[in-house]
Amino acid sequence: MTAKTIATIGIVLFSITTLASCGNTIRGIGRDTANAVDATQDAGRSVGRAAN
Repeated sequence: MTAKTIATIGIVLFSITTLASCGNTIRGIGRDTANAVDATQDAGRSVGRAAN
């Protein structure tokens, strides 16, 4: 294999790894946001029940 071929393969692998990492981070942020919304709604319901 030539140096150019090895460099090309390295760049492709690096790009795939970087994009996969970004995708995992975005999904993680989405889950965290959804959990925060659920917790806020549950807290609101608890306060509402306590006020009655």
